[in-house]
Amino acid sequence: MKLFLDTDMLLDVLLDRREFFFDSARILDWAQSHPGQCAVSWHGLANIHYLSKNGAEEFIRDLLQFCVVPAAGTHEMSRALDMGLADLEDALQVSAALLFGARILVTRNLGDYRKAPIKAMHPRDLKL
Repeated sequence: MKLFLDTDMLLDVLLDRREFFFDSARILDWAQSHPGQCAVSWHGLANIHYLSKNGAEEFIRDLLQFCVVPAAGTHEMSRALDMGLADLEDALQVSAALLFGARILVTRNLGDYRKAPIKAMHPRDLKL
């Protein structure tokens, strides 16, 4: 099963957000045991680095051992702009997920992806 991991769930683990940590860590554990079946976006990794207090280089290097970063370009940016989602960053996530061929976008922010052309699921609801 190919999954796309939204930035929020990665930050839950990196920043040890207790309320969400367990569910998101469970997904990352699965991803680690199924290399190449999960993807993260290029810009999402930049956001993680920016939002973390320590830069998150080690966390990102670990992710790259088992997660794919789809090589997005002009087409994917145009697709995101035309997607009609309220938030461009969310549309960029969807565009990267589609490029990867993900079946599910794993996120806590389900409302942000209601109009997305890919199924979004909360980490706690995903049965692996």
